[in-house]
Amino acid sequence: MKIVEAAAPAGPTDVEQAQVLVKAYQKVTAELGNIIVGQQEVIEQLLIAILARGHCLLEGVPGLAKTLMVRGLSQVMELSFRRVQFTPDLMPADIMGTEVINEDPVTGRRTMNFLPGPLFAQMILADEINRTPPKTQSALLEAMQEHSVTIGGKTYPLPEPFFVLATQNPIEQEGTYPLPEAQRDRFLFHVKVAYPQREQEREIVTRTTSAFEASAQPVITGPEIIACQKLVRKVPVPDHVMDFVLDLVRCTRPHEADALGFVKELVEWGAGPRASQFLVLAGKVRAMLQSRFHVTLDDIEAVALPILRHRIIPTFNAEAEGVNADAIVQRILKAVPRGTPAKVL
Repeated sequence: MKIVEAAAPAGPTDVEQAQVLVKAYQKVTAELGNIIVGQQEVIEQLLIAILARGHCLLEGVPGLAKTLMVRGLSQVMELSFRRVQFTPDLMPADIMGTEVINEDPVTGRRTMNFLPGPLFAQMILADEINRTPPKTQSALLEAMQEHSVTIGGKTYPLPEPFFVLATQNPIEQEGTYPLPEAQRDRFLFHVKVAYPQREQEREIVTRTTSAFEASAQPVITGPEIIACQKLVRKVPVPDHVMDFVLDLVRCTRPHEADALGFVKELVEWGAGPRASQFLVLAGKVRAMLQSRFHVTLDDIEAVALPILRHRIIPTFNAEAEGVNADAIVQRILKAVPRGTPAKVL
Protein backbone atom coordinates (compact mmCIF):
# COMPACT_ATOMS: atom_id res chain seq x y z
CA MET A 1 0.00 0.00 0.00
CA LYS A 2 1.33 3.38 -0.95
CA ILE A 3 1.16 5.95 1.81
CA VAL A 4 0.54 9.52 0.74
CA GLU A 5 1.58 12.19 3.23
CA ALA A 6 -1.02 14.84 3.96
CA ALA A 7 -0.17 18.32 2.85
CA ALA A 8 0.79 20.77 5.60
CA PRO A 9 -1.96 23.25 6.44
CA ALA A 10 -1.54 26.65 4.88
CA GLY A 11 -0.35 29.40 7.20
CA PRO A 12 -2.41 32.49 7.95
CA THR A 13 -2.53 35.10 5.22
CA ASP A 14 -1.32 38.64 5.72
CA VAL A 15 -4.92 39.85 5.94
CA GLU A 16 -5.70 37.34 8.69
CA GLN A 17 -2.55 38.35 10.58
CA ALA A 18 -3.56 41.98 10.23
CA GLN A 19 -6.97 41.20 11.75
CA VAL A 20 -5.26 39.44 14.64
CA LEU A 21 -3.05 42.50 15.15
CA VAL A 22 -6.06 44.82 15.28
CA LYS A 23 -7.80 42.60 17.85
CA ALA A 24 -4.61 42.40 19.92
CA TYR A 25 -4.30 46.20 19.82
CA GLN A 26 -7.86 46.60 21.05
CA LYS A 27 -7.25 44.12 23.87
CA VAL A 28 -3.99 45.81 24.87
CA THR A 29 -5.62 49.22 25.12
CA ALA A 30 -8.52 47.72 27.08
CA GLU A 31 -6.17 46.02 29.55
CA LEU A 32 -4.10 49.18 29.98
CA GLY A 33 -7.34 51.04 30.66
CA ASN A 34 -7.66 48.95 33.82
CA ILE A 35 -4.55 50.54 35.28
CA ILE A 36 -4.20 53.84 33.37
CA VAL A 37 -6.90 56.50 33.23
CA GLY A 38 -6.96 58.41 29.93
CA GLN A 39 -3.75 59.01 27.94
CA GLN A 40 -5.17 57.12 24.94
CA GLU A 41 -3.05 59.10 22.49
CA VAL A 42 0.14 58.38 24.45
CA ILE A 43 -0.67 54.67 24.64
CA GLU A 44 -1.35 54.56 20.90
CA GLN A 45 1.98 56.23 20.15
CA LEU A 46 3.83 53.80 22.42
CA LEU A 47 2.26 50.83 20.66
CA ILE A 48 3.03 52.29 17.24
CA ALA A 49 6.68 52.73 18.23
CA ILE A 50 6.92 49.15 19.50
CA LEU A 51 5.34 47.65 16.38
CA ALA A 52 7.63 49.82 14.23
CA ARG A 53 10.65 48.46 16.16
CA GLY A 54 11.47 51.89 17.52
CA HIS A 55 12.10 53.61 20.84
CA CYS A 56 10.22 56.37 22.68
CA LEU A 57 11.19 59.44 24.66
CA LEU A 58 8.45 60.36 27.15
CA GLU A 59 8.39 63.89 28.50
CA GLY A 60 6.08 65.00 31.28
CA VAL A 61 5.97 66.43 34.77
CA PRO A 62 6.16 64.02 37.74
CA GLY A 63 3.07 62.11 38.77
CA LEU A 64 1.55 61.44 35.33
CA ALA A 65 1.96 57.63 35.60
CA LYS A 66 4.71 57.35 32.97
CA THR A 67 6.45 54.57 34.89
CA LEU A 68 3.19 52.77 35.60
CA MET A 69 2.25 53.00 31.93
CA VAL A 70 5.49 51.40 30.74
CA ARG A 71 5.36 48.71 33.42
CA GLY A 72 1.76 47.90 32.49
CA LEU A 73 2.71 47.74 28.83
CA SER A 74 5.36 45.13 29.58
CA GLN A 75 2.80 43.07 31.51
CA VAL A 76 0.18 42.96 28.76
CA MET A 77 2.89 42.07 26.23
CA GLU A 78 4.60 39.45 28.42
CA LEU A 79 7.98 41.15 28.09
CA SER A 80 10.75 41.19 30.66
CA PHE A 81 10.97 44.63 32.25
CA ARG A 82 13.76 46.52 33.99
CA ARG A 83 13.72 50.04 35.33
CA VAL A 84 16.97 52.01 35.46
CA GLN A 85 17.00 55.20 37.53
CA PHE A 86 19.50 57.50 35.82
CA THR A 87 21.56 59.54 38.27
CA PRO A 88 24.68 61.74 37.96
CA ASP A 89 26.91 58.96 39.35
CA LEU A 90 25.56 56.18 37.09
CA MET A 91 28.30 54.53 35.00
CA PRO A 92 27.97 52.64 31.68
CA ALA A 93 28.90 49.35 33.37
CA ASP A 94 25.99 49.83 35.79
CA ILE A 95 23.50 49.39 32.96
CA MET A 96 25.37 47.24 30.41
CA GLY A 97 27.10 44.85 32.79
CA THR A 98 30.73 44.04 33.50
CA GLU A 99 33.23 41.21 33.47
CA VAL A 100 34.07 39.71 36.86
CA ILE A 101 36.83 37.31 37.91
CA ASN A 102 35.69 33.94 39.24
CA GLU A 103 38.07 31.49 40.88
CA ASP A 104 37.46 27.75 40.86
CA PRO A 105 37.69 26.59 44.53
CA VAL A 106 39.12 23.20 43.48
CA THR A 107 41.69 24.04 40.80
CA GLY A 108 42.27 27.66 41.74
CA ARG A 109 41.94 28.62 38.09
CA ARG A 110 40.59 32.10 37.44
CA THR A 111 38.22 32.92 34.59
CA MET A 112 36.52 36.06 33.35
CA ASN A 113 32.74 35.83 33.30
CA PHE A 114 30.30 38.42 32.00
CA LEU A 115 27.67 39.63 34.47
CA PRO A 116 24.76 41.15 32.47
CA GLY A 117 23.36 44.48 33.60
CA PRO A 118 19.73 45.65 33.64
CA LEU A 119 19.96 46.49 29.93
CA PHE A 120 19.48 42.78 29.20
CA ALA A 121 15.69 42.89 29.25
CA GLN A 122 13.09 43.28 26.53
CA MET A 123 11.58 46.55 27.77
CA ILE A 124 13.86 49.10 29.43
CA LEU A 125 12.54 52.11 31.30
CA ALA A 126 15.34 54.70 31.33
CA ASP A 127 13.89 56.92 34.04
CA GLU A 128 15.02 60.58 33.96
CA ILE A 129 17.58 59.92 31.25
CA ASN A 130 18.65 63.57 31.25
CA ARG A 131 20.00 63.28 34.82
CA THR A 132 23.03 61.19 33.89
CA PRO A 133 26.20 62.45 32.13
CA PRO A 134 26.71 61.94 28.36
CA LYS A 135 29.16 59.10 29.01
CA THR A 136 26.35 56.94 30.36
CA GLN A 137 23.73 58.28 27.97
CA SER A 138 25.89 57.24 25.01
CA ALA A 139 26.04 53.68 26.38
CA LEU A 140 22.50 53.28 25.08
CA LEU A 141 23.39 54.17 21.48
CA GLU A 142 24.63 50.74 20.41
CA ALA A 143 21.84 49.01 22.32
CA MET A 144 19.15 51.12 20.65
CA GLN A 145 20.57 50.88 17.13
CA GLU A 146 22.13 47.41 16.99
CA HIS A 147 20.20 45.67 19.81
CA SER A 148 23.52 44.54 21.26
CA VAL A 149 26.27 45.76 23.58
CA THR A 150 30.05 45.39 23.30
CA ILE A 151 32.08 44.86 26.46
CA GLY A 152 35.68 43.74 26.65
CA GLY A 153 35.87 43.27 22.89
CA LYS A 154 32.89 40.89 22.85
CA THR A 155 29.45 41.66 21.48
CA TYR A 156 26.44 40.37 23.37
CA PRO A 157 22.99 40.36 21.71
CA LEU A 158 20.06 41.74 23.67
CA PRO A 159 16.80 39.80 24.03
CA GLU A 160 14.26 40.38 21.28
CA PRO A 161 12.04 42.27 20.97
CA PHE A 162 13.98 45.11 22.59
CA PHE A 163 12.65 48.59 23.40
CA VAL A 164 13.97 51.61 25.27
CA LEU A 165 11.34 53.93 26.74
CA ALA A 166 13.09 56.91 28.29
CA THR A 167 11.51 59.62 30.44
CA GLN A 168 12.62 63.14 31.22
CA ASN A 169 11.26 65.96 33.34
CA PRO A 170 10.76 69.21 31.36
CA ILE A 171 10.63 71.43 34.45
CA GLU A 172 13.95 71.01 36.23
CA GLN A 173 17.00 72.08 34.23
CA GLU A 174 19.54 72.42 37.04
CA GLY A 175 21.85 69.43 37.28
CA THR A 176 20.59 67.88 34.05
CA TYR A 177 22.37 66.84 30.86
CA PRO A 178 20.23 67.44 27.74
CA LEU A 179 20.41 64.57 25.28
CA PRO A 180 22.72 65.21 22.30
CA GLU A 181 21.07 65.56 18.92
CA ALA A 182 22.54 62.27 17.69
CA GLN A 183 20.93 60.37 20.53
CA ARG A 184 17.57 62.13 20.35
CA ASP A 185 17.45 61.20 16.67
CA ARG A 186 17.55 57.53 17.69
CA PHE A 187 14.11 57.83 19.29
CA LEU A 188 11.23 57.25 16.91
CA PHE A 189 8.79 59.33 18.97
CA HIS A 190 9.15 62.22 21.37
CA VAL A 191 5.87 61.87 23.27
CA LYS A 192 4.64 64.64 25.53
CA VAL A 193 2.47 63.41 28.40
CA ALA A 194 -0.09 66.08 29.33
CA TYR A 195 -2.11 66.64 32.49
CA PRO A 196 -5.33 64.59 32.73
CA GLN A 197 -8.73 66.16 32.21
CA ARG A 198 -10.87 67.01 35.22
CA GLU A 199 -13.04 63.87 35.17
CA GLN A 200 -10.00 61.71 34.47
CA GLU A 201 -8.21 63.22 37.45
CA ARG A 202 -11.26 62.55 39.60
CA GLU A 203 -11.12 58.88 38.56
CA ILE A 204 -7.39 58.75 39.29
CA VAL A 205 -7.87 60.14 42.78
CA THR A 206 -10.79 57.78 43.44
CA ARG A 207 -8.81 54.73 42.38
CA THR A 208 -5.60 55.57 44.21
CA THR A 209 -7.25 56.54 47.50
CA SER A 210 -9.56 53.52 47.79
CA ALA A 211 -9.23 49.76 47.99
CA PHE A 212 -9.24 49.50 44.18
CA GLU A 213 -6.52 47.15 42.87
CA ALA A 214 -5.53 47.49 39.23
CA SER A 215 -4.47 44.46 37.22
CA ALA A 216 -3.68 43.74 33.58
CA GLN A 217 -3.68 40.37 31.83
CA PRO A 218 -1.19 39.34 29.12
CA VAL A 219 -2.53 39.77 25.61
CA ILE A 220 0.37 39.32 23.19
CA THR A 221 3.80 37.69 23.45
CA GLY A 222 7.26 38.65 22.29
CA PRO A 223 7.34 36.27 19.29
CA GLU A 224 3.94 37.57 18.19
CA ILE A 225 5.23 41.15 18.39
CA ILE A 226 8.19 40.21 16.18
CA ALA A 227 5.80 38.65 13.66
CA CYS A 228 3.72 41.83 13.66
CA GLN A 229 6.84 43.94 13.10
CA LYS A 230 7.63 41.89 9.99
CA LEU A 231 4.03 42.13 8.77
CA VAL A 232 4.01 45.92 9.12
CA ARG A 233 6.80 46.29 6.58
CA LYS A 234 4.62 44.63 3.92
CA VAL A 235 2.10 47.48 4.01
CA PRO A 236 2.30 49.38 0.69
CA VAL A 237 2.85 53.13 0.53
CA PRO A 238 1.27 54.95 -2.44
CA ASP A 239 3.48 57.28 -4.44
CA HIS A 240 1.56 60.42 -3.44
CA VAL A 241 2.01 59.52 0.25
CA MET A 242 5.74 58.92 -0.21
CA ASP A 243 6.03 62.27 -2.00
CA PHE A 244 4.24 63.95 0.91
CA VAL A 245 6.68 62.38 3.39
CA LEU A 246 9.69 63.59 1.41
CA ASP A 247 8.25 67.07 0.93
CA LEU A 248 7.39 67.31 4.62
CA VAL A 249 10.85 66.34 5.86
CA ARG A 250 12.74 68.39 3.27
CA CYS A 251 10.63 71.45 4.17
CA THR A 252 12.13 71.37 7.67
CA ARG A 253 15.62 72.07 6.28
CA PRO A 254 16.37 75.81 6.05
CA HIS A 255 19.43 75.31 3.82
CA GLU A 256 17.49 73.75 0.93
CA ALA A 257 17.30 75.89 -2.19
CA ASP A 258 13.49 75.88 -2.17
CA ALA A 259 13.09 76.24 1.60
CA LEU A 260 10.07 78.17 2.84
CA GLY A 261 10.67 81.71 4.09
CA PHE A 262 9.50 81.13 7.66
CA VAL A 263 11.59 77.95 7.84
CA LYS A 264 14.76 79.90 6.99
CA GLU A 265 13.87 82.36 9.73
CA LEU A 266 12.75 79.97 12.48
CA VAL A 267 14.77 76.76 11.94
CA GLU A 268 18.48 76.34 12.59
CA TRP A 269 18.67 72.66 11.58
CA GLY A 270 16.01 70.41 10.10
CA ALA A 271 15.22 66.70 10.21
CA GLY A 272 17.45 64.09 8.58
CA PRO A 273 16.60 61.00 6.48
CA ARG A 274 15.79 58.98 9.60
CA ALA A 275 12.69 61.15 10.00
CA SER A 276 11.44 60.04 6.57
CA GLN A 277 12.05 56.41 7.45
CA PHE A 278 10.20 56.70 10.74
CA LEU A 279 7.29 58.58 9.17
CA VAL A 280 6.75 55.74 6.71
CA LEU A 281 7.12 52.99 9.32
CA ALA A 282 4.86 54.69 11.85
CA GLY A 283 2.34 55.43 9.12
CA LYS A 284 2.28 51.75 8.17
CA VAL A 285 1.62 50.71 11.76
CA ARG A 286 -1.15 53.25 12.23
CA ALA A 287 -2.79 52.16 8.99
CA MET A 288 -2.90 48.56 10.19
CA LEU A 289 -4.24 49.57 13.60
CA GLN A 290 -6.99 51.41 11.71
CA SER A 291 -7.82 48.15 9.86
CA ARG A 292 -6.32 49.36 6.59
CA PHE A 293 -3.63 47.70 4.52
CA HIS A 294 -2.41 50.90 2.87
CA VAL A 295 -1.00 54.19 4.18
CA THR A 296 -2.90 57.45 3.76
CA LEU A 297 -1.96 61.10 4.24
CA ASP A 298 -3.93 61.12 7.50
CA ASP A 299 -1.61 58.44 8.90
CA ILE A 300 1.45 60.56 8.16
CA GLU A 301 -0.10 63.70 9.61
CA ALA A 302 -1.10 61.83 12.78
CA VAL A 303 2.49 60.79 13.54
CA ALA A 304 4.33 63.83 12.16
CA LEU A 305 4.43 65.89 15.36
CA PRO A 306 5.98 63.30 17.74
CA ILE A 307 8.47 62.30 15.03
CA LEU A 308 9.61 65.79 13.99
CA ARG A 309 9.43 67.82 17.22
CA HIS A 310 12.80 66.55 18.52
CA ARG A 311 14.51 66.69 15.12
CA ILE A 312 14.00 70.40 14.51
CA ILE A 313 16.26 72.96 16.20
CA PRO A 314 14.66 76.43 16.35
CA THR A 315 16.79 79.51 15.86
CA PHE A 316 17.57 81.97 18.61
CA ASN A 317 15.01 84.39 17.16
CA ALA A 318 12.31 81.71 17.24
CA GLU A 319 13.04 80.89 20.87
CA ALA A 320 13.07 84.58 21.75
CA GLU A 321 9.62 84.95 20.21
CA GLY A 322 8.33 81.88 22.05
CA VAL A 323 8.00 79.76 18.90
CA ASN A 324 8.82 76.15 19.72
CA ALA A 325 9.36 73.12 17.50
CA ASP A 326 5.72 72.02 17.82
CA ALA A 327 4.46 75.30 16.39
CA ILE A 328 6.97 75.09 13.53
CA VAL A 329 5.94 71.52 12.64
CA GLN A 330 2.25 72.44 12.64
CA ARG A 331 2.95 75.41 10.40
CA ILE A 332 4.94 73.24 7.99
CA LEU A 333 2.12 70.68 7.90
CA LYS A 334 -0.24 73.41 6.72
CA ALA A 335 2.24 74.67 4.13
CA VAL A 336 3.12 71.36 2.45
CA PRO A 337 0.72 70.60 -0.43
CA ARG A 338 -1.23 67.33 -0.37
CA GLY A 339 -0.88 65.14 -3.41
CA THR A 340 -3.70 63.09 -4.87
CA PRO A 341 -3.63 59.43 -5.84
CA ALA A 342 -2.81 58.82 -9.47
CA LYS A 343 -5.70 57.61 -11.56
CA VAL A 344 -5.33 54.30 -13.33
CA LEU A 345 -6.26 54.68 -17.01
